[in-house]
Amino acid sequence: MRFQKACISSIGYELGPVVVTSDALEARIAPVYKSLGLPLGQLQGLTGIRERRWWDPGFELSEGAARAGRDALSKAGMTSADLDAVVYASVCREHSEPATACAVADKLGVGPKTLVYDIGNACLGVINGILDLANRIELGQIRAGMVVACESAREINDSMAAALLARPKDFEYFRLSVATFTGGSGAAAVIVTDASIGRASHRLLGGTARSESKHHKLCIWHRDHMSTDASAVMKHGVALGAQTWADLMSELNWTPQTLDKTVCHQVGAPHRAAVLKAIGVSPEKDFSCFEFLGNMGTVALPVAAALAEEREFLLPGDKAAFLGIGSGLNCLMLGVQW
Repeated sequence: MRFQKACISSIGYELGPVVVTSDALEARIAPVYKSLGLPLGQLQGLTGIRERRWWDPGFELSEGAARAGRDALSKAGMTSADLDAVVYASVCREHSEPATACAVADKLGVGPKTLVYDIGNACLGVINGILDLANRIELGQIRAGMVVACESAREINDSMAAALLARPKDFEYFRLSVATFTGGSGAAAVIVTDASIGRASHRLLGGTARSESKHHKLCIWHRDHMSTDASAVMKHGVALGAQTWADLMSELNWTPQTLDKTVCHQVGAPHRAAVLKAIGVSPEKDFSCFEFLGNMGTVALPVAAALAEEREFLLPGDKAAFLGIGSGLNCLMLGVQW
């Protein structure tokens, strides 16, 4: 897929205020470690994540999303009246219905003709939202839209810690639960516009997508329980990512050598190393923030991109690739002229 008009105008974000270390999480389930004969320090040692952020108890997802949205509007020099669409794309939602986007749109104060809806695709939600808005812009349906997301890891971590303490000698249950404790909380908003308006400066050049739905059971999040076969997700996800990457290089006529920067979905150290090795990209070209933010689901990649720009890692003119790999398994990668 190729784009002629669509641009990323800005990326806003909001981080949870409560810092939770990996050591503190392990201390909560120390009896499980003792029962299984495992030393403490496994979580940071296996993932490279030393801490993450959580929201305060009872914090509204729509409020976090709205804060990120206001940040994105400010950065873009726009107001809510300029938005033709608001798309909420998180795994976490406030209700089954109505769409959480409705609460976000209300808090932002958008106009009555603004399209308001939710979409979801595990950790790829925001990337899918960018694609959806870009397609609408290319078709001439809208001129500006916002995809916004807010994820909360506190509740599922509390549930899984209690479940593990209730079955402290079940190693298989522990193995399938570890990935849950990498989760962080945050919100992000991406404004996508027609190149002719606003401060549109980051051209969306194109993208590629692949899926392997036969692996859809490898990571499942129920209301109060999460099960992830982390090793299988990484094995098959990296393979799918390498195939999608090859498609992206062909679609955009790029090579790993001519590419300037990458921003991957933030999972952890082993995943990052495996993906970069598989696609032939030097770690020096990649930006990571999982070490102190954990895996924030749909929010992870856009927040990483925003931080990369703030820290002058992503520079004007850079050829940058956004690499999304999510449970399902699904993969979506976008090329951007920063």
